Amino acid sequence: MRARLAGLIAACLAGCAAAQSLEVRHPDIITSALPRSVEVGGTTYVDQGLVAAGSLPAATIDFLGDTLGSFSSLAIEPGTWKREGDTYSGVLWTLPDRGRNDPEHNLFFDYAGRVNRIRFSMTVSPRRSFGTVTLTPDGGIELKDFTGKPFTGAEPGAGTLTQRDVVLPAPATGIGVGKISLDAESLQFIPGGGFYIGDEYAANVYRFDAKGKLNGVLVPPNAVRPVDKDGKPYFTSLKPPATGRRNNQGVEGMALSPDGSRLFVMLQSALLQDSSGAEASGRALTRVLVYDVSRRNVPSKPVGHYVVQLPTYDDRGAGGAPNRTAAQSEIRVLDNHRFIMLSRDGSGWGAEGGKPIVFKSVVIVDTDGATNLAGSRYETGATPVIGRDGALRADIHTAAWKPLVNMLDPRDLARAGLALEPGHEGLAQLSEKWEAMDLLPALDPGHPDDWFLLVGNDNDFIAKHCVMEGQACDSPIDNDNRILVYRLTLPGMRSTTAPHH
Repeated sequence: MRARLAGLIAACLAGCAAAQSLEVRHPDIITSALPRSVEVGGTTYVDQGLVAAGSLPAATIDFLGDTLGSFSSLAIEPGTWKREGDTYSGVLWTLPDRGRNDPEHNLFFDYAGRVNRIRFSMTVSPRRSFGTVTLTPDGGIELKDFTGKPFTGAEPGAGTLTQRDVVLPAPATGIGVGKISLDAESLQFIPGGGFYIGDEYAANVYRFDAKGKLNGVLVPPNAVRPVDKDGKPYFTSLKPPATGRRNNQGVEGMALSPDGSRLFVMLQSALLQDSSGAEASGRALTRVLVYDVSRRNVPSKPVGHYVVQLPTYDDRGAGGAPNRTAAQSEIRVLDNHRFIMLSRDGSGWGAEGGKPIVFKSVVIVDTDGATNLAGSRYETGATPVIGRDGALRADIHTAAWKPLVNMLDPRDLARAGLALEPGHEGLAQLSEKWEAMDLLPALDPGHPDDWFLLVGNDNDFIAKHCVMEGQACDSPIDNDNRILVYRLTLPGMRSTTAPHH
């Protein structure tokens, strides 16, 4: 099976730049020895494997008194990353989403939008086989809108409110009324202060100052905005819109280029108009928008707009036709046309159904050679990028990608106390939702191109002892907050964290 899968990957990378896909029919488990390398555009990138890991208990309480939700996104604060001998440290900011919820039973909380501050320390010694990560909660920032009100995680339904001439999701009645509904999924610091947060409900990108006050909204193009059949805003997460972002599939990935000039904004999976068939495997053609933010922090339209074809997989891992899309969960940008993307299945610890883990990988995407849809009918309107047959239109070329880090390496995971199956050799099962990444220089003079890739899980606030807005939200299991650290070689990568020894 693995040889057949490797052959499929090789064949696709050689000739599928225009319609790239990867059908995963069996668990994509890798057993080849580390380090593993891949060449993209004449540059060789290397995965050296896991070097450290750390966790926080699922029942950890945050600075506002709620169960700490990990990690829809995370980022080390610029200027705080440093190395002293074998120890690295920095101020880690982590982003929870909309709080504990149960959409099937319309259960939501008036969960205030926030970013959590955590003191991060990592010891990686060449004399030890594996490093340790220590995470210490240390406060945070509550997010506020233009008027100074907090955000809410509550479902907006058909409700809206308008601030600064922008129509925004907001509950019309019940909990959270009068507040902007926010389902935060991506975080990016801005050089000079402040940060962006990407949202699921409206597919907006919100620009905050350093104190967490909203000072701008990057509204997506018409093609991405969720609207009903009459063209009116349709922000609910409970049902899909007529066109635009799929419900619960908004701005899942967002990152700045290392020079700070380009903001990449990526949808979790295909827009509704770009989806084909009834199976969830028909949502593989997602979009990535690229904005020039060198002069304006909140530009009105993108300068780049590309299609990326995501992998599809059989969620039973039994060799059947793919019935799911391995949606992207986070990106980090390498230069003005390349970025890494975390693409994953929906199985693992915390997921229901007991299906096997099939696919969780970080891949390198290159937009060079892809069709730029900026300003076209595919952006200004809801024209689909697929034809009536469900296939990508022949005049559109997708951004090519190649695998870099396959997280399904049993021997490597075992070093972090993790396994692919629950209870295997007494190890904890790899959790379902890996949704956060950051890249940090290794600050190693002997290996100046080496970087640490931090990968964090979203535990969905699953804890045996959970509290949300003063109410119990207990679950049968604990899903701990975890961070895995990989060491990569990324030639030409430039640091934006202002690190020092």
